[in-house]
Amino acid sequence: MEYIKLVGILIILLGFIFKIDTIAVVILAGLATALVSGLSLFEFLTLLGEAFVSNRLVTLFFLTLPMIGLSERSGLRQQATRLIEGIKGLTTGRFLSLYMFIRELAGFFSIRIQGHTQFVRPLIEPMAQASAESKFGEEDEGTQEKIKARSAAMENLGNFFAQNTFVAASGVLLIAGTLKSLGYDVSAVNIAQASLPIAFIALIIVIVSNILFDKKLRGNSKTTSGKEGEK
Repeated sequence: MEYIKLVGILIILLGFIFKIDTIAVVILAGLATALVSGLSLFEFLTLLGEAFVSNRLVTLFFLTLPMIGLSERSGLRQQATRLIEGIKGLTTGRFLSLYMFIRELAGFFSIRIQGHTQFVRPLIEPMAQASAESKFGEEDEGTQEKIKARSAAMENLGNFFAQNTFVAASGVLLIAGTLKSLGYDVSAVNIAQASLPIAFIALIIVIVSNILFDKKLRGNSKTTSGKEGEK
């Protein structure tokens, strides 16, 4: 009769086959497995609550998605666009370089800005698009996709090269602990100090890359204007 404890798997399979609500199927499968295993309803609910609390950092991601959706529906992207359009002389490259600097500065103080879904998608990317349109006019779809990719890259580069500049960062402590176990006389401060020049070099390279990107946008704008003038 031990096979009866696998009833939860059968319920999940049937739920997927008949396309029943996923959350309801999983909870029902867990409840059925608990009951046939000799657990009471109270014990099942206790285990379910403990699992939710212990993994709450993972479930927070799902809680932020409705918040971002409501913010965008209420005009968050439009307000960010208007803000950028009102700043004269701000190009896409300059704006993204500024964000890269802010991202590395936040990493130095171990301040979590939150990343692509919560920050880049609803704020940084539309601001970068608005700065391009206000300076060079409406861009084609290919250029818009490049701006999206560059906005996401600023988040990745800023986080990657600056995350170990904070002396108490988990990566710094892991590196220091590993090197000590191998016989190297290093501390977390040494690791953070060694990471600072790398973060600075990455910032300089990104600034140069963004300047070249602005020149490319300017060249594309002149080419488009010339073609329209010929027509």
